[in-house]
Amino acid sequence: MKNAAASSNAVSQLQRQVQAQQEEIAQLHRLMEKKEAQWAATKQSLYEQFRLALERTFGPSTEKYRVDQRDLLINEAEVAVDEEDGDTGTAGNDEAESAAPPKRSKRGGRVALPPELPRVEVVHELPEEARHCQDDGTALTMIGEEVSEELHVVPARVEVIRHVRRKYACRTCEDGVKIAPAPAKLLPKSNASATLLAYVATAKYQDALPLYRQSQIFARHGAAIPRNTLARWMVQAGERVAPLIDTLRRHLLSAPLVHMDETTLQVNQEADRKASAPSYMWVQRGGPPGQQVVLFDYDASRAGRVPVRLLGDYAGCLVTDGYEGYAEVVRRNGITHVGCWAHARRKFVEAQKVQPKGKTGKADWALNQIRKLYGVEKQAKGLEPEARHALREQKSRLLIDQLRTWLDKSLAQVLPKSALGKALHYLNNQWPRLTRFLDDGVIPLDNNLAENAIRPFVVGRKNWLFSHTPSGAQASAAIYSLIETAKANGLSPYDYLQHVFETLPSLNDDDLNTLLPWQWKETLPV
Repeated sequence: MKNAAASSNAVSQLQRQVQAQQEEIAQLHRLMEKKEAQWAATKQSLYEQFRLALERTFGPSTEKYRVDQRDLLINEAEVAVDEEDGDTGTAGNDEAESAAPPKRSKRGGRVALPPELPRVEVVHELPEEARHCQDDGTALTMIGEEVSEELHVVPARVEVIRHVRRKYACRTCEDGVKIAPAPAKLLPKSNASATLLAYVATAKYQDALPLYRQSQIFARHGAAIPRNTLARWMVQAGERVAPLIDTLRRHLLSAPLVHMDETTLQVNQEADRKASAPSYMWVQRGGPPGQQVVLFDYDASRAGRVPVRLLGDYAGCLVTDGYEGYAEVVRRNGITHVGCWAHARRKFVEAQKVQPKGKTGKADWALNQIRKLYGVEKQAKGLEPEARHALREQKSRLLIDQLRTWLDKSLAQVLPKSALGKALHYLNNQWPRLTRFLDDGVIPLDNNLAENAIRPFVVGRKNWLFSHTPSGAQASAAIYSLIETAKANGLSPYDYLQHVFETLPSLNDDDLNTLLPWQWKETLPV
C-alpha cells in the first residue's frame, strides 16, 4: 500500500511539473507572438517612415500626389514654399463631380496689358513725300490707325532730396532768428527718407531680397549703402512702428475668432542660447472681412506661456493646428478651441503615400469624406454665418456622423504606430476641436488663413536664412505685420508702408487709428 501511495504521489508530482512546464511553454509562445507582432509593427512603421522620407526627398512637393479625386490642395507653409499656391476649394457636390473637367489654360501666348497702367502714345508717321499719291500727287487721307502696345519699364532712380529751411531775422530789433520747422521723420538722425525705408522693407520682407543684395543694387545706382546700415534702419523702423502694432493688436483681440500658427527662426546672437538653437515666429490673424489684422511676434520659446502673453485675456474662438502648447491659454481664458481639418487630412495623405501602388484603402475613404466636407464649405462661401450653419446642419453633420462611425470601427483594426494608425489617432484625439465648426457658422474648417499668412515669412527665410539679434527678429515681426495686414486688406504693401512711415512721426497715440488700412483704403491704389 505504501509503495502504491508513493507511486501515485510521484505520478501526481510529475503531472504537475509537466503541466507547469506546458503553461510556461504556452506563456513563452504567447510572449514570442507578442514580440513578433511588435517587431512586425516596428518593421512596418520603419518601412513607412522610409517611404515617406523618400517621398519628401524625391517625390512631388504636393499633397495631391496619388489623390485622383480632384482633391483640395492644403500644405504646411514649410512644404508649400516650393510650389505655386493651389486652390483651397474643392468640388462642391455630386453633380459637380460628374461634370466635365475644367479646360486647361493655354500656356504661353501674349498676356493682355492691364488697362489701368498709364499709357504714353508714340505716333509713327509716314515721311512727307510718302503721303502723296504716286500717280497724280494728290495728298493722301488718313483712314484709320493700327495700334500695338508694349510694356515699358522705367528703372529705379536714386536721387537726393535737399530740404532747404530758410532763416529770417529782423535787422533793427534783432529779436531772434526764425526758421521753417524741419519735416517730421521716422528716423530723425538718419538720411533715409520714408520712401527709401518703404522700398528697402518691401524688397526684403515682401520680395525676400536680402539686404546684402540690396546694398549691391544701390551701389550700381551710385549710392553706397552698407548692409549694416540697411539693417540698422530696419531695426529702428520696426521699433518706431510699435505703437501702431499695439493698435492693430487691440483690434485683433476684439475679433470673435483668431487664427494662430508658428514656425521656426534661427537667431545667431541671443543671450544664453546657442546660435543653432531654434527660435520661433508666431502669427495671429483675425477680424471681419475688409478689416483683417495679421500680427507676427518673435519669441525664443514655443512653450505655452507665449500664447498666454500674446492673447492676454482674449476669450473668443481660437483656431490652431494640433499643437498642445495652446492648451494653457485655452484653459485659463475659457477659449473655444477649434481644430484644423487641413492637418487631419495631411495625416491621411501620408498614409495614402505608403499604400501599395494601385490599391485603395481606408486613407482613400477618409480623404474622400474630408473632400466632401470641403465641398459643402465651397457651397457655403459667401453666405452669412446663420445660413452657413444651416447648410452645415443639413449636409456636413451627416458626413461627420459617417466619419465618426467609420473611425470607431477602424481604430481597433489598424496598428497604432503605422501611418494610418497615426492618422486615425490624430483624428480621434482632435475630434472635439474638429467638430466645433458644426456649432457656429463663423468657425472655419481649417487654419489655412494663418498658414497662408506665415508662408511669405517662410519664403523669405529661405533667402536670408536667419536673424542676427533678437532686436532684428522683433523688427522683422513688426514690418511683416504691417505688410501682411496691408495685403489682407487689398492694399499695396509699398504704398502702405510709405504712408505709415511719412505720417506716423506727426501723429499722437490717439490718432493712430487713422493709419489702420481700412480707414483710408480708397486713397491707395490696389
